Formats: sequence, C-alpha cells, structure tokens
Amino acid sequence: MVEFSKTKGYFVSAILLAAGGLLGADQSVRLIPHLQQHTVEVTIGGKPFTTYYFGPSSPKPYLHPLRSAKGTIVTRGYPMRTDIPGETHDHPHHRALFFAHGNINGLDFWGESPPTRKEQTAQGVYYPTSGDLPLGRTAFRKLDKAEGDTVEAEFDLVGSDKMSIGTETQEYTFRGDNVSRIVDCTITLTADKGVPLKIGDTKEGTFAIRVATALQEPNAKMLNSEGKVGEKEIWGKRADWVDYSGNVDGEELGIAIFDNPANFRHPTYWHARGYGLFAVNPFGEHDFYNDPKRNGGYTIELGKSLKVRYRVLIHEGDAAQARVAEAYQAYAEGK
Repeated sequence: MVEFSKTKGYFVSAILLAAGGLLGADQSVRLIPHLQQHTVEVTIGGKPFTTYYFGPSSPKPYLHPLRSAKGTIVTRGYPMRTDIPGETHDHPHHRALFFAHGNINGLDFWGESPPTRKEQTAQGVYYPTSGDLPLGRTAFRKLDKAEGDTVEAEFDLVGSDKMSIGTETQEYTFRGDNVSRIVDCTITLTADKGVPLKIGDTKEGTFAIRVATALQEPNAKMLNSEGKVGEKEIWGKRADWVDYSGNVDGEELGIAIFDNPANFRHPTYWHARGYGLFAVNPFGEHDFYNDPKRNGGYTIELGKSLKVRYRVLIHEGDAAQARVAEAYQAYAEGK
C-alpha cells in the first residue's frame, strides 16, 4: 500500500463554502491507493470521504460512497451493497457517482445488463431505459496520478467485440473544510482509435450521482439555479446548477452539481429525477423537449477531444443556508 498526502494551508475565499457565511480552513486530503484491488481511498481531515473504484469488477469506474463533512453518507449504497434497510434496488446501473452515456457509436455505456421492468420501476413509476443497444465497457488502462488531492486515470471505451473505439480520461480533485466537501470532476473523451465518437441523443446519461433514500422526493427538496423546485420543473430543463437537500440520518444537508460555464451547451440539461437519479446530460434533447425532430447528439471528430467539467458540493443546511448560488458564482469565476 502506497500513501500520498498533501496538506492545504490556505483559506476558502470570502464568498463562502460554509453555511452561515463562516469560513473554514481547508483540511488535509490523503489518497491511499490499493493497486491490486483497483481502488483509491480518499480521506479528508483524517476522516473517510469516498473510494474510487476503477477495476474490472464493474463495467464503469465510480466513486462510492460520498460523505458530508460530518461523515453522513449522501449516496445510495446499491448495487455495491444490498444490505442497507429501506434502500430501493431499482436501476442497478446507477452507482454512487459515475460518468457514462447510453449511446456512443451505437454502444450503451450507461446500462450494465438488459433491464427488467422491475429494475426500471422507482416509487411505483416505470422509467424505461433503452436496453436495445449492445453494452460497452469503460475498461481501465492506466492510473496516471494519485497524489496530493487528485486522482487521474485512463480508460478504453470497449465494445462487445473487445475493440476500443476511443479513450476516456477521468480526473477528480478533492477538498473540504469543517462544513463542506468538494469534488472537481474533469472528463475527457478522445477519438483516438481510428473512428469518430458519435454521442447519440438519449436521456440515458451522463455525469450522474444516485443520492441516498432520504434525499428523494417528497422528503427532500430539488432546487435549480432558476429558482425552480421539484422534478417536474427541473427535469429536462437548462440550469447552471441543481441542488438536492434534506435530512439524512439526523443531519440537515444538501448536495449540488455545478455545470462549468466553459462546458459544451452550457447551461446544461438535467436528467434529475425525484426518485434519486441526479444527472447532467447535454445530449438528450429529443426526450427533454419531447420532440423526435430534435437531435442533441454530438460527434467528436477523429483526433479531437471533448472535455467537460463539473463540481460536486456537499454542504450543511439547504441551498439558501449554504449560499449555493454564491458558491456557484465563485466556481464560475475559477475559484
């Protein structure tokens, strides 16, 4: 086991990353790779935060679980765990935090097996996934970095014929203080295997978190940057950010995803559901507009790349108490 450690001694800038306007010194981040297990543990301030899983046991890499500064788990355990009382077992391809898309060159990297109706039913509602494309795998190639506060890894986008159609690079940078946790996420898709990468128009994608049961509607509040509340007002709409907040195991907290202003099709569309799927998807226009004539697909030409960046903020209190709008503005300014 190899350990990398980096202590940050600067202070969060005045805009706030703490509830109530309080500032907190950033806490030390430690990355602990377990290379034979294909994992990297992440601790912040000496406490567990998450683990990065990137090995062959899953069709795609993921972070699991995500925790608040107090240690409360804010993501669903299933399918990695099946022993948590009260958790639903729908949509088993929804891992805690992951990046995947349902149609790249006619391959489904979002799903993990042919879905059954039961697996696609949440809170009594049937949410069908396509399930009609051959499955792809985001297969580990190389761990480029696991030091300081950043993990970076390379993957092959592999089809059912075992051939790679392109490369995906994932980079996650972690930080936190006494009231918040932040993950800065950069995903790069590169058409470097002799063919363009054609990203199809489907709602099944793309940068996603499956939140804990307590952060599902109706118990939790879904809010976006436009002031819209609830799935009906947020799903398929464009916004700078979306936040889920509620009471999880006695702690009032929330989790937000920020869309970087430099991203493709900013402000992005949100595949955000009240049953707990919390996803950014800039490609699903014909579903979001309920218009089959629209095409939100995008082609990465041979030799070119598409890079997207997101920030995940786990905070105390609701979005107003945590000043999420101000935190987004700071992020948009590069802070």
